[in-house]
Amino acid sequence: MIFSRDLRAAVLNGDITLSFRLWKRPKVKVGHRYAVGDGTIEVDDIQLLPFGSISAADVRRTGERDREALRQRAAHAGPITEETLLYMIEFHVLPE
Repeated sequence: MIFSRDLRAAVLNGDITLSFRLWKRPKVKVGHRYAVGDGTIEVDDIQLLPFGSISAADVRRTGERDREALRQRAAHAGPITEETLLYMIEFHVLPE
């Protein structure tokens, strides 16, 4: 999975454990491992859900300050309304 440079350190130290993606189809698989900078994450779960159902706790796990910041980051692939379906990817960092 690709994370913006400003998020990579927080992903690798375990502060970020959730990501939302505006994909037409999933681009990662549960149980698969993906390089992130100098580390590796493993995907634990993938769900498709509407943006409006994202909780404040979910937003904190993404490293964003609020839902609008999350909406803006995910919207690079297109506009996001409350009904827009996003993939929620839960993951953990693997020890080196």
